[in-house]
Amino acid sequence: MNLRQPQNGTATSVEEAVRIAETIGYPVVVRPSYVLGGRAMEIVYTEESLRHYMAHAVQASPEHPVLVDDFLEEAIELDVDAIADTTDIVIGGIMEHIEEAGIHSGDSACSLPPTSIPAPILNEIREATWALARELDVIGLINIQFAVKDQMVYVLEVNPRASRTIPFVSKAIGVPLAKLAARVMAGKTLTELGFTEEKHIGHISVKEAVFPFNKFADVDILLGPEMKSTGEVMGIDTTFGRAFAKSQIATGVRLPPGGTAFISVKDTDKPACIKIAQKLLSLGFDLLATRGTSEFLRNHDIRVTPINKVMEGPPHIVEAILNNRVSVVINTVFGEQPTRDSFSLRRASLNQNLCYCTTINGANALIGALQAVKERDLTITALQDYFRK
Repeated sequence: MNLRQPQNGTATSVEEAVRIAETIGYPVVVRPSYVLGGRAMEIVYTEESLRHYMAHAVQASPEHPVLVDDFLEEAIELDVDAIADTTDIVIGGIMEHIEEAGIHSGDSACSLPPTSIPAPILNEIREATWALARELDVIGLINIQFAVKDQMVYVLEVNPRASRTIPFVSKAIGVPLAKLAARVMAGKTLTELGFTEEKHIGHISVKEAVFPFNKFADVDILLGPEMKSTGEVMGIDTTFGRAFAKSQIATGVRLPPGGTAFISVKDTDKPACIKIAQKLLSLGFDLLATRGTSEFLRNHDIRVTPINKVMEGPPHIVEAILNNRVSVVINTVFGEQPTRDSFSLRRASLNQNLCYCTTINGANALIGALQAVKERDLTITALQDYFRK
């Protein structure tokens, strides 16, 4: 169908997986073909890690192949839910993930409608959705996950069924999608049911995942391809910042009015953290940063205090968090060793119930929420009232 997808292959043995990964290039996403919820799905960065994964995490055989996909770094992921009958296809909602592609869709916060995707890209996504639904002869619901990188659209996954996002989309647009899809599957047409075109809404709905991390002492809160959330909440308002703020408050996160923000980001995120640091300063926050990030920010005339990583010895960032000297944490990592090294930082942030971001997109969303709360008090509107306007 001439639709773009990440480079990929199917392996039935360890050596086959290694050959495919060498052809694609690391990092790759590996997952069994027979599970749901991203179970045993990982991003691997080296041949050694891939061999360990194939030997210990899964059973690869002709009956149980392992999928090996190119990992699209710094891509934006989107979910689309649609209903199809024999002649028509209507999109229920296009959701933009706030976290980057590579984090399981059930764990990602998302916005409906999308806030950063240009109209031509959204139209390309709509056309791909219609084409796939027709090619697969779907009657009822279909869920498709796309990624956008460098203004190019990739198809990640197609599910000819209901998705966990259906309750969220139904509340956001005021249409009972599961009920309509069931009636379509029983023989009704979308025209008969009065649902013939995508609904465009005047408000923003944000879904945020709820995690059980505080109940498990040794679990890393860093998100990835394997789903970890146990619930979700929803925030609705007329701007993204206020909707995102409501979603964070609903999960139990405290949105601080000020204090000290800590920043430590991987090298590829350093240019993007300049604006983040500037906005935090304008909101009245002081800045702490690890030495590499601190030096980069100072070279761009940003006022910041350096602090040690844990491995560099005291006084280090985890001590500062546990002593209530930090109110916001922004930390992005890449690779296996940096991820292991920063585990204690993430756990300390969780234990202190801090605002914690592991992606640049998440940090930008959080700053939008902090700014929205500072500019105007949040108000409550009944869900039904959004559809009476």
